[in-house]
Amino acid sequence: MQVNTFHWYHPGLATRIPGSYFARNLVYRKSLLFQLVKRDFQQRYVGSAAGWVWSIIHPLVLLAVYTFIYVYCLHQTLEGEVTTSYPLFLFAGMLPWLLFSETVTRSSGSIVEQANLITKTMFPSEILPVSIFLSSLVSHAMVAVLVAVAAGVMLGHLNAALLLVPVYVLLTGLFAIGLGWIAAALQVYLRDTAQLVVVAMTFWFWLTPIFIREKSFPPRMQWVLWLNPMAYVVRGYRTMLLDVKAPPLHDVAVATGFAVGAFVCGGLFFRQMKKGFADVL
Repeated sequence: MQVNTFHWYHPGLATRIPGSYFARNLVYRKSLLFQLVKRDFQQRYVGSAAGWVWSIIHPLVLLAVYTFIYVYCLHQTLEGEVTTSYPLFLFAGMLPWLLFSETVTRSSGSIVEQANLITKTMFPSEILPVSIFLSSLVSHAMVAVLVAVAAGVMLGHLNAALLLVPVYVLLTGLFAIGLGWIAAALQVYLRDTAQLVVVAMTFWFWLTPIFIREKSFPPRMQWVLWLNPMAYVVRGYRTMLLDVKAPPLHDVAVATGFAVGAFVCGGLFFRQMKKGFADVL
């Protein structure tokens, strides 16, 4: 892929509002970002006969396996939840987590993997985690539509709050990209970071109410849900896809706080750490 090294957007042209330079540079580099997203999505399925269809097959296989284990082996029930259909309940919760986890884990090694571009060209390395999120979003959108259709058929209704899905996608993206920036920057200096991220995401997964219902958490462990940003996102997805009401405004506000905080902190951390990328890589 050819990278244009000319017409770099100068920081002096941006205002002093935090994040304005990144936003303007992102718009200015939209053609490069599009090429990165396109290349990433194509390379994931290069040489595959089924191609992008695998992005739908993989979540469906996970759903089938987990449904068999939890419904037919462990006899899990959903009394008091938005639906009694365990596959729908599980899939609605898995959707945002798959988008989030894929973005963070793949972003952690993105700078090291593109070292040749970063050390030899005027390459805006901060857009790599953004491109990974947008590439993952393509698969996410296809599966989300599939779940929405299945929910409409099986439950007999569609929630008008589905119009809020883009808001939750944006919040998930801001949160994942912010953490992705931190992990990617640390990976340049500490090459065990990517492995630590995988371990951390495994623990995080089981502390998020995807398989385990929120009501199953003991009272003294409720703080785990309060401090878990993905718990609010998972709850919101389930409400939008399976219920007939909108997510609570409190949940949206808390999720927004976590997302914006992670995005800003991750961006500032990455900006400081990237000064030494060329020397280390």
